[in-house]
Amino acid sequence: MYNSKITGLGYFVPENVVTNDDLAKVMDTNDEWIQERTGIQERRHVIKGEDTTMSMGVKAAKIAIERAGIDKNDIDFIVFATLSPDYYFPGPGVMVQRELGIKTVGALDVRNQCSGFVYGISVADQYIKTGMYKNVLVIGSEVHSTGLDFSTRGRGVTVIFGDGAGAAVLSREEDNSKGILSTHLHSEGEHAEELSLVAPGMGKRWITDIIKDNNPEETSYYPYMNGQFVFKNAVVRFSEVIMEGLMANGLTEKDIDLLIPHQANLRISQFVQRKFGLNDDQVYNNIMKYGNTTAASIPIALTEAWEQGKVKDGDLVVLAAFGSGFTWGSVIIRW
Repeated sequence: MYNSKITGLGYFVPENVVTNDDLAKVMDTNDEWIQERTGIQERRHVIKGEDTTMSMGVKAAKIAIERAGIDKNDIDFIVFATLSPDYYFPGPGVMVQRELGIKTVGALDVRNQCSGFVYGISVADQYIKTGMYKNVLVIGSEVHSTGLDFSTRGRGVTVIFGDGAGAAVLSREEDNSKGILSTHLHSEGEHAEELSLVAPGMGKRWITDIIKDNNPEETSYYPYMNGQFVFKNAVVRFSEVIMEGLMANGLTEKDIDLLIPHQANLRISQFVQRKFGLNDDQVYNNIMKYGNTTAASIPIALTEAWEQGKVKDGDLVVLAAFGSGFTWGSVIIRW
């Protein structure tokens, strides 16, 4: 069995910066309120007609492939994680294959929201471990801004989310002491509706229903989040799945060199940091600049940390995420 190793990283965020003060102009909120509850100071929003979930993913992927030192046609498989695809179908994976001009490799779309990139890494890792593929491209990309409620009614959700994309190339590693040591995935569908967007969908509310009603007060096509309930579950599941990964490899929290949590809420990250006794240099957060970019948050943060020299050879790097579904997971990496 092989290990898989991250050999290339890249990210892309739109140039359009939206501050808390900008949001305060269109809804009843303020910078102090947002920062106190989330830690977010600003986020990026696409400019309509310039970038999409797919196009941002392509831009991030090009950087990751170049840094991996391989040709695009060395990519054997594509995994694209997003909750905001350009089209209802087909998914963006095949569109990345087309836009990059890669040979007719397989393309898989992952719909696991905030833990999407962690799930995508786990899928890629299994393909490489078994010897089926040598190089797998994993992308996390999101456009939230075009589907949010920019009114006081939607402020509890809208202030949190931003747009962006990150990508990683996973390659075969013959040294089993390096690369991805293990991945751990969980779900608890009992609480699926506590963080959800139910329309349009084939289940309860499809586009024809929305058009027929033409109700300006209809909220089913905006994201819903039971914030306190999500927070309480997140801090528990983050801690559990990080410890699960460490124990599976005979490690403890003292072995962690860098923890990169999904950027859901700075308060969640700080809670986990205190629980594991980590200092500020051992946890990387960038939610202050980008908000919650869902499937893109971990690859953006991991790329930034690597660019800043915070990820070094031999380091133990832990990725962890929790989000809608509920789904959560962790990845344990020896860099």
